Amino acid sequence: MAVLKGVTGIFGHSYALIADAIESTTDVFASVLVLLGIRYASKPADDNHPYGHGRAETLVTFIVVGFLLVSATIIAYESIHNIRTPHEMPRVFTLYVLGGIVLVKEVFYRIIARKSEETKSTSLKADAWHHRSDAITSALAFVGILIAILMGPGYESADDWAALCSSGVIAYNAFLIFRPALGEILDEHLYDDMVAEIRTVSERVEGVIDTEKCFVRKTGMTFLVDLHLTVDGAISVSRGHDIAHAVKDAIRDALPEVADVLIHVEPSGL
Repeated sequence: MAVLKGVTGIFGHSYALIADAIESTTDVFASVLVLLGIRYASKPADDNHPYGHGRAETLVTFIVVGFLLVSATIIAYESIHNIRTPHEMPRVFTLYVLGGIVLVKEVFYRIIARKSEETKSTSLKADAWHHRSDAITSALAFVGILIAILMGPGYESADDWAALCSSGVIAYNAFLIFRPALGEILDEHLYDDMVAEIRTVSERVEGVIDTEKCFVRKTGMTFLVDLHLTVDGAISVSRGHDIAHAVKDAIRDALPEVADVLIHVEPSGL
């Protein structure tokens, strides 16, 4: 698709399409990075990485954001240059190419976004937004070329203004991707719904009186939970241990995305 956009942009005299081709080229490299990052992040824990390799997935997200920002900068620079430089009117056939691209990229976005929700993958979400930004830049290019063609001579730069707007959209999408990824790497509290479900599941286990502290942090596509339970202070240590294991099993059964649960048992009344 990047090649199709580039060739069509060159022969159709549309910098908006060429800019779109640049953005699509970064998509290719970003998707390869996401694939490698997810494969590495999925490796099991080992002696050197007792919490697993999940943070690699978040680091890949930062690299994808970098690709987006580089794309936005290049497109903005070239757009401003072309706005100030007279050039030929874009050709009509570029509109047909762009219309098809918008549809295809939106389908890509929806497929990958749905998979990112299923897997809780930040880098897949970033990759999905890469496709959505591609669809948006293509739609803006369509509008710019259409204005240039309909308005005639003197409006050739509408195509370049569309490319400039596209760079702003790409940069904004980069921020939307960067913000939650930064929260993950800093262990920011972002999972109130999961905490509520963990408490509900835990309190259903026989022997649990209440739950106290509950912290959740994301590592790659999985979650680690720290939980304080309140149990009867008169029971044996062995019984408290069994209750903690039952709670851990119940949480992991109810929430398969939870990789591990560290439980601290508190005696009631103390």
